[in-house]
Amino acid sequence: MKPSDVTEFTGHCLCGEIRFRGTYDDSHGLNACHCSQCRRWSGHVWAAILPRSMQIDGEPTWYRASDFARRGFCGTCGSSLFWQRDGSDIIDVAAGAIDTPTGLRLQGHIFVADKGDYYDIADGLPQDPSES
Repeated sequence: MKPSDVTEFTGHCLCGEIRFRGTYDDSHGLNACHCSQCRRWSGHVWAAILPRSMQIDGEPTWYRASDFARRGFCGTCGSSLFWQRDGSDIIDVAAGAIDTPTGLRLQGHIFVADKGDYYDIADGLPQDPSES
C-alpha cells in the first residue's frame, strides 16, 4: 500500500471527554448499517470506519450489545462512538464523531432488510440485505 492511501483522522464525543486519533485506508469502504441495534444505538443509521491504527484518550463506557460485540460511548454526554467485535483488536469508529473534513464517502448500505420503515434509501449506492 502506498503511503498516500493512508489518511489520518481525529475526533471526539460531543463534550470532548473522549478524544481519538488514528489512521485508516481506503481499502475498507464506509457503509451505513441499518440493523435495528445500530438504529437504536445511534438514533438512525450507523456509519463507521475501520481504522488501521487508533489511540483513544479518555475512558469510554462499554455496553455488551450482543453475544459477539460491544459498543463504546461517552459516559458523560452519551455520544455513540465505537463498535468492537469480540476477539478483534479493531475498534470501528463512528464516522459522525470524526473531525471534518473527513474525506470519507459512503460506499453502500448493509442490513437493509432490517431498516426502519420511516425512510427510503434512494442514493443509488449498493444495498446488501445482510452484513457485507
